[in-house]
Amino acid sequence: MAWIYLTVAGILEIIWAFAMKQSLGFSKLVPSIVTIVTMIASFALLSLSMKSLPLGTAYTIWTGIGAVGAFLVGIVVLGEQATAMRIGAAVLIVSGLVLMKLSSPS
Repeated sequence: MAWIYLTVAGILEIIWAFAMKQSLGFSKLVPSIVTIVTMIASFALLSLSMKSLPLGTAYTIWTGIGAVGAFLVGIVVLGEQATAMRIGAAVLIVSGLVLMKLSSPS
């Protein structure tokens, strides 16, 4: 169950990062509310996952899902650049996440 909590927490991190961008510095009400609600939910699920997962594993996976997910949303939704170096960096992050998962005892 901890891995499910962690995965959902990571997805919520992507949502709050995108909503924060859309809030334009918290000057738009709806994206600001979405940011705050999804941020709280993401932290709560991360906390639940840490009851049984090691801190380093849980936090690394959570931030990695958020980082790569936000990177992909930036490219697909916001039209940000998809250069070879940026894609290579994302591949390295995902590789690290896979290694972290494989090395986790839980």
